[in-house]
Amino acid sequence: MPEPLKSLIVSLPGGVFTAAGAGVKTNHLFFSKGQSTRKIWYYDLSSIKVGKKTPLTIKTFEEFFRLLPERPDSELSWTINMDERKQKAAEEACPFKEKATATSQKVAQLSERLKELKKTFARKSKVIEEAEKMIADLTREARTNAAKAKEIQDAVYDLKAVNPNKKADTDNHTPEDLLDIIETKGREIAEALAVLRIGLSIS
Repeated sequence: MPEPLKSLIVSLPGGVFTAAGAGVKTNHLFFSKGQSTRKIWYYDLSSIKVGKKTPLTIKTFEEFFRLLPERPDSELSWTINMDERKQKAAEEACPFKEKATATSQKVAQLSERLKELKKTFARKSKVIEEAEKMIADLTREARTNAAKAKEIQDAVYDLKAVNPNKKADTDNHTPEDLLDIIETKGREIAEALAVLRIGLSIS
């Protein structure tokens, strides 16, 4: 690895390992053993069409090997900083953790209060039922907030290759262009139907 603690993921297109039973898009991960990952450099080849007659060749990787020594960002490559990602996730998860903790404390207090109420009121009384419902609702709320916090922090380790530099395909056709296209296609369909009708009448 040219940079300490910097790992590498190469995103390959679907079909590369079809013979091995993996026809879907695959990612190759390269990590330094015994080191904590601080940064990950991605290189994206997933948009390449691969088939039996068009396999990946060494030429496919020419730009990859050219960029590999310095690992800069490009249209096909990008870097994620795991330290920054963890910090951001911790900040986003913090409010949910705090809510979960505060709500759990309320549940604990109400549970103690419920024990005292059960000494005074009948088990089926309205007071007991309302207290039990409140505890159940707060317990559910605490679990929801704790689960949300965990979801945010677990997402840090989702290493799916999603290229942030990929340019979205945009349709620059005007409404008039689209109408022209529809009209042209309509004529082509009409001509094809006419040919079919002639063929049917002859037969």
